[in-house]
Amino acid sequence: MIIRPRGEDIKIIGYYLGKIILGLAFIMVVPIGVSLIFGETNPLFDFLIAFEISLAFGIILTWICKTEKDLSWMQGMIVVSLSWIVATLLGALPFYLSGHWQSYLDACFDAMSGFATTGLALVQDLDHLSYAHNFWRHLIMFVGGQGIVIVALSFLVKGFSGAFKMYMGEARDERIMPNVIHSSRFIWLVSIVYLLLGTVVLGLTGMMLGMKPLNAFFHGACIFMAAFDTGGFAPQSQNILYYHSFAFEIITIIIMVLGALNFKLHYHLWMGNRKEVLRNIETKALFFSVVVTFSVVAVGLLQAGVYPGAMTLLRKGFYQLISGHTGTGFQTVYAMQFKNDWSQLSTVGLICAMGLGGAVCSTTGAIKMLRVGIVWKALLEDVKRIILPERAVVVQKFHHVKEVFLEDKQVRSALLVTLIYLGLYCFGALVGMFLGYPFLDSLFESTSAAANVGLSCGITNSAMPGVLKVTYMLQMWAGRLEFMSIFTLIGFFVALCKGK
Repeated sequence: MIIRPRGEDIKIIGYYLGKIILGLAFIMVVPIGVSLIFGETNPLFDFLIAFEISLAFGIILTWICKTEKDLSWMQGMIVVSLSWIVATLLGALPFYLSGHWQSYLDACFDAMSGFATTGLALVQDLDHLSYAHNFWRHLIMFVGGQGIVIVALSFLVKGFSGAFKMYMGEARDERIMPNVIHSSRFIWLVSIVYLLLGTVVLGLTGMMLGMKPLNAFFHGACIFMAAFDTGGFAPQSQNILYYHSFAFEIITIIIMVLGALNFKLHYHLWMGNRKEVLRNIETKALFFSVVVTFSVVAVGLLQAGVYPGAMTLLRKGFYQLISGHTGTGFQTVYAMQFKNDWSQLSTVGLICAMGLGGAVCSTTGAIKMLRVGIVWKALLEDVKRIILPERAVVVQKFHHVKEVFLEDKQVRSALLVTLIYLGLYCFGALVGMFLGYPFLDSLFESTSAAANVGLSCGITNSAMPGVLKVTYMLQMWAGRLEFMSIFTLIGFFVALCKGK
């Protein structure tokens, strides 16, 4: 028998959802400040309107649903899944008011793409977008990379039990510290320190390229937020190609790799345990995966004769590969070049890289390297059991911050999530093919959306069917939260309708 949720459940969910909305409202103060600095009047009013609506919505929700009770597992998961939908709807308001998006759906698409750190965009005339709106595009990527719920855990939520459930619901598989609130604050500390350093480095590089100081540091801050949070938005329509700088590309590669690493690994690096980088199963898996997938991409590009020189192959082929594998989505080629210039072999190599992703508890999406490493270890264990005598005791272990013995439940979990991701990639590809797009192009764009990458072969634009826009939005949402909290939300609504 399905039990119908109680009114108290809805009240608790509403209260904590209101807290997250309040956090989102206060984040909108930042672009308001940017619009004042650059003297932009219309953008100022766009963000003031969005701020007031978000603030009012958050205050009313927390007042109506006020409670002292902590979250249960079900409630925590539902708060997480709903918070991303509400953040998308409210975060899209200043976009839509700017007039640079053809519809509110397009504005919601870019808001979801930003919060989910995907990078697919439907914005019109990006090169003339205001500083405030452009900064907001990258700021929501910075917030989404750390996690919308992380904002609430860091500053607005006091209960440890409910905090842990929300933390896990946002696809944070690991605690960096015993206390999840301290873990959340450490994530923000790391991100802000890197933001300051990265903005300075990129800003100085921009000045060396001839940009004016204020503009250079604005671009530096935006590019860092998108690179570290493995997003893919850029202040100009040409993306990273706009800068025409090898130094800029090298710096962004370093930042992208940093963003794809586990925050727990960052913690150990900050504590001086640098050997962990070489021993960790995730970094090993990432290294081998990059080598294999780039080999496929390079062979495909060399066969096609697109980039004959080693430097060109590095700047075009390897850069796109790292951008795709880390889930960033920065491009130094035009979208149509994937379709017209890249061979099918190189495109397949890039799709595989996008589908695998970076580390767990990082800003990246997709299957992730820990799961890839666990599945590989499980395969080796089964091979050993076949080869060795029947009486032999086969024990497999891996190093992930500490020595961990491989268990069946770990393998089952890794395989289950992997299969769901593969199903999600195929689902989007089938929708694209149903609407008339070629198979490989559909699979490329679907994997990019579901793995929260942002690379595009030209399908994503404001003229594509609304069904495909909604499909990609759902893929970005599901891929970022890694399914469990979404399945809980679906179960909640089923129980609400059919429960007794």
